[in-house]
Order: sequence, then C-alpha cells, then structure tokens
Amino acid sequence: MKDMLTIRLKKKAVTKPGQPLYLKDISRLDSKEEIACKVKDLIIYDPQVQHGNFYVIDVVDVMNIIHKHFPELDVRHAGPPQTLVEISGHSRPPSVILVLLVMILLFIGSGLAIMNFHMDVSMPQVHERIYYLVTGEHKSSPLIMQIPYSLGIGIGIFVFFNRLIKKRLKEEPSPLELEMFMYQENIEQYMIDHEKRKEDSGRHESVP
Repeated sequence: MKDMLTIRLKKKAVTKPGQPLYLKDISRLDSKEEIACKVKDLIIYDPQVQHGNFYVIDVVDVMNIIHKHFPELDVRHAGPPQTLVEISGHSRPPSVILVLLVMILLFIGSGLAIMNFHMDVSMPQVHERIYYLVTGEHKSSPLIMQIPYSLGIGIGIFVFFNRLIKKRLKEEPSPLELEMFMYQENIEQYMIDHEKRKEDSGRHESVP
C-alpha cells in the first residue's frame, strides 16, 4: 500500500526574485511526519525578474514535481486548485509628505461632504425645529443639540468602522475591512485567470 500525501495549496504566496518557493511555502501538508519532512523542501518555483510581478502555480504541476521525486507516493489534493505568487522587489518606505497630503485631502473632502449633506437636508433648520418642539422657544443656533450631534458623528464613525485607536471593539470585521477583503479577493482571482489565459495562449502559439 502506497503512502498517502494530501496537499492543500495556499491562495497566495509572496516571494522575491531569486528566492525559491518550496512546497512548504505554498501549501499545507497532511501525511506521516517522515514523509512530510522529505517533500516539504522540494523547490516548486524559482522566481526571476523576467517573470513579471505575478505567477500562477497549478496543483497539477505541483503533483507532477512531487511524483518526479517520489513516484511511490499517493498524492491527493484538497482546497484551491492554484496558488497566486506575487513577486515583489525591494519596497521603499512611504513618503511622509505624501502621506500627510493624502490625509489633509481626505480630511477636507470628507468635511465638505458632510457639510454639503447637512445643507441639502436643511439640518440647521431641523435642529431649530426640534429645539422648538422640545422647549417651546425659537433659537437660531441651539448649541445644546448641535454640539452633541457633532460629537456623535465622530463617535459613530469609530463604532461603524469597528475601530477605536488600535483596539478592536468587536471581533467581527468592519464594513471597510469586508470591502477591502472582497476587493483583494477579486484582484487575486482576476490575476489567476489572467495569468492562466496568458499561459494557455502561449501553449497554443507554441503548438505547430
């Protein structure tokens, strides 16, 4: 009876040009300890600069490499059929001036958006009307309502995005984190499909 090895590919792996990816870097292995120790250091991919920024490793290619070195193994697959490899070079630290400019632009833009929204819905008049209904007095600037309302907007943003400084208020993800997760998922799936199409078209062109 053959020894069995089950591999579960990771959805994404990050490496640098000239830094080989081993089987342990792109997958989780389920087998006997001595078998896992033998196969985990197999080189699956050796990234080069000319390969671009992304590369797709297919599970069929991984299984072929394993069978080439260990033909007696019964290799099985579970999980994603491909791993997206991101080949990143030396990243530069972000510019402090650029970060500050972006923060200022976002602050001004969000402030203008909130003020324009309040003018569109006539929020000052709404505050005056509510103040009159509660107290029976007319007042052009009911600060007793406007100040708590302004503070509530800031507190509401913290609660909505599920963050307070560096401490998470709840374990569930915030709407922003969900949107970023879905955005990253779509990008990775697009890159996988795009790289597979390039690979398939290259194979068709090479066939006489």
